[in-house]
Amino acid sequence: MQTNQPSFIEVGQIRVGLYVHLDLGWMDHPFTLSNFKVKDEEQIAKIKQTGLKKLRYDPKRSDCEPMPLPKPAATTATAPVAATIAAEVIANDVTPAIASKADRLKDLHHAIDENEKKFIIASDITRQVTRNIITSPKASIEQAALIVNGMVDTALTEGDIAIHALNGNRSSDENYQHPLNVTVLSLIMAKSIEMTKEDAQLLGMAAIFHDLGKVEITDKILMKKDPLTKSEQSYFEQHSEIGARIAKEVGLPVRIAKIILQHHELADGSGYPNKLKAEHTDQLARIIVLANGYDQLCNPINTALAKTPYEALAYMYANQRSKFDESLLKSLIKSLGIYPPGSLVQLSTGVHAVVISVNPSKPLRPFVMLHDPLAKRKEPLILDLREEPNTNISISLRPNQLPPDVLDYLNPRKRISYFINADLPSNEVATG
Repeated sequence: MQTNQPSFIEVGQIRVGLYVHLDLGWMDHPFTLSNFKVKDEEQIAKIKQTGLKKLRYDPKRSDCEPMPLPKPAATTATAPVAATIAAEVIANDVTPAIASKADRLKDLHHAIDENEKKFIIASDITRQVTRNIITSPKASIEQAALIVNGMVDTALTEGDIAIHALNGNRSSDENYQHPLNVTVLSLIMAKSIEMTKEDAQLLGMAAIFHDLGKVEITDKILMKKDPLTKSEQSYFEQHSEIGARIAKEVGLPVRIAKIILQHHELADGSGYPNKLKAEHTDQLARIIVLANGYDQLCNPINTALAKTPYEALAYMYANQRSKFDESLLKSLIKSLGIYPPGSLVQLSTGVHAVVISVNPSKPLRPFVMLHDPLAKRKEPLILDLREEPNTNISISLRPNQLPPDVLDYLNPRKRISYFINADLPSNEVATG
């Protein structure tokens, strides 16, 4: 028996209900995906127009058997004329569809590339200002304010914004900066609660410098992958007070110093350094506590312990809800969606993908980068689920649950880097 051999049919045997594979490049046909279940006669007409003589199909995923092989066409005068007219009509319909799809993908890749360029600049500046704040405080504060004010303007004044997970060709795990991630996540929440611009600017600056006190903690403690001992944890926890002191010394506003002091205080009073409950802490500090907690779950020192973005949000809501301002936690979940950027997922079509961008106004319909071996890894296929009402995310997956070839293609980062910017361009005729 050869049950694993592919099944092929003549193109004339296609019918509604068959699950087919189009062995063509993505740009050479007008469909969203290269494999799907045929749903109507219009799709059959477009498949025939591709020029394929044979089709690969999946009997197990099909609802019916292929059509019997068609008999030779009758030699009448009207049949060829009708076929010619039909072919012309279909060709006029298909060609613009393929061209439109190519242009759309080009626009998406350009937008992602521009976001990645901006992210790398922000990442470099974040590294510099957190490293040089003590030796060059004035210049560091001015540089930090430039990127923070830019992100605040984007977050609060742009109509449609998005939070992006970087997974492109320009950046790498080395560009990950915890303070930048916390800033991005904090400003996403600032938008969701309609924060004033002045408070958002303070929040962004406090987020960039929230771990300022770690400059006086040894790398042996900061980079330790095993759990800290009781004495090591006590030493580590001093960084909140050290950071508040340094913030005052370098000339940051008093409120920012207070937020830095409180960025590990938890809503139930179990945090440090002063075990303050939520009602006794600054609201901006409560936002940073939440953003900081989420990023540490996704990007711990020991990456083997990292949770997926989906797991991190679920864990925070199910197991840590009492530790955070619950209204802010719900705001974060609403903004990031069930499947936050960086999530590895399987679509309802069976295709694997990685979530690359989420618009907080439509968090359940993100942009996803598809696994498609026929598409070059440097020019992957990107799907805007707002424009695909019949395609949904079915499940979130861990990297070790993906087939090796899929994992190699999607190439998820060990550390998830976020960036806030304008929403990726959408199709003007989108219905989602």
